Amino acid sequence: MLVYSVRRLIQSIPILVASTFVIFLMVASSVDPMTPYLTKKPPLSAAQLDSLRVKFGLTKPLLQRYWDWLTGLVLHGTFGSSTQTNYHIGQQLGYAMEVTLRLVVGTILIALILAVIVGVVTAVRQYSKLDYATTTIGFLFLSLPTFWFAVLLKEWAIQFNEATGTHLFDTLWESSPNPPAGFLPQLGDAAQHMILPVVTLALLSYAAWSRFQRASMLEVLGSDYMRLARAKGLSPFRVMFRHGLRNALIPLTTQVALDTAALLSGAVITETIYSWRGMGLFFISSIQMADPNSVMAWLLVTAVFVIVMNLIADLLYAVLDPRIRLA
Repeated sequence: MLVYSVRRLIQSIPILVASTFVIFLMVASSVDPMTPYLTKKPPLSAAQLDSLRVKFGLTKPLLQRYWDWLTGLVLHGTFGSSTQTNYHIGQQLGYAMEVTLRLVVGTILIALILAVIVGVVTAVRQYSKLDYATTTIGFLFLSLPTFWFAVLLKEWAIQFNEATGTHLFDTLWESSPNPPAGFLPQLGDAAQHMILPVVTLALLSYAAWSRFQRASMLEVLGSDYMRLARAKGLSPFRVMFRHGLRNALIPLTTQVALDTAALLSGAVITETIYSWRGMGLFFISSIQMADPNSVMAWLLVTAVFVIVMNLIADLLYAVLDPRIRLA
């Protein structure tokens, strides 16, 4: 297992290095940090514009700019300063990552639990009323756009709070402006703010994952080794979970890893609707300001997150199926 893990980790390094170059190339060719300065009123002089180009490194060759960015900023984890506001990108991005990870991790946990339970139950009780009902609900959530569902939940929560005279659902920000003192009160405050955004993304993700888990479980239930396990007199519980579910989780693990990028894009929309100061707001403000350093930092962190999720999926394969470790 250790050799397998190290091999997969080493294989991820070239992918990460290649992603840094692709990210830099895309941003350098599409985001010009000079754009806000060229439209300033009163206009800047030619000498001032030339000074800014030198400051931003635009006079250097593209490969030299990439090397300076990679070795001088990325490897130190600072990502430099914004070309428009001069704020420290690493500090701003660190807080945004914490906020978004809170949302994404909560979404993945809830969606996975729901998907596995619904997928297994509907596969065992195929063509039952429960199977038809969950299928209908799943397709309903699959058809809902993220932005529309988030707005709908937010409006419902506002009406619920007004009708009951309570403040059960928080519809703005990732935490209260004046959070309570103490770890547990702050944890409760953060959890209360997470309800609506997490439910938004979890229900939409669960709908697809549950259908995938159901199909995988049906394939496993009809396999020869499952019939052999039942013929040997093993208990239904052991047959179902030790032999069936363990193998049926492998395709779902792949799907969850592949859906990570889509989940992050959904988080951008959801964070905007609920005014969360996470990666979504960071990305949108960076684009609006034409700030290439911030955009590259966001894209690089997103790429690292996707690579890490795929690495975790590879390690989970080896746990679920020991034969993979020999590959």
